[in-house]
Amino acid sequence: MSTEQVPEAWVRIPTEEEIRDQFASGTRTVNEDYGFIPAMARLISTHDRIGPAFSALSREVMHNTEFLSQQECEMIAAVSSAAQDCHY
Repeated sequence: MSTEQVPEAWVRIPTEEEIRDQFASGTRTVNEDYGFIPAMARLISTHDRIGPAFSALSREVMHNTEFLSQQECEMIAAVSSAAQDCHY
C-alpha cells in the first residue's frame, strides 16, 4: 500500500489573493465586493469559458429585477440553499 497521499481535488483552485490580483489587473471583473472571494467563485474561475458564462447566468438570475425584487431573489436563493444543505 502506497503512502502517497491522493489530492482532494484534481483542479487547482486559485487562492483568494490570486483572484484579487486578477481583479486588480483587469483580467477579471466583479460586480459586488463581499469583503472576501467565495470558494464557489474561486472554483468557477478555474474554467476560462464556462466561468464567465456561469457568472453571467448567476448575475442575470440574482440581479434582474424585471419579475422579482432583489429581496425576493435573495430569499429564493437562501431557501433553496438551505433545502440542499448548502453552506453558501
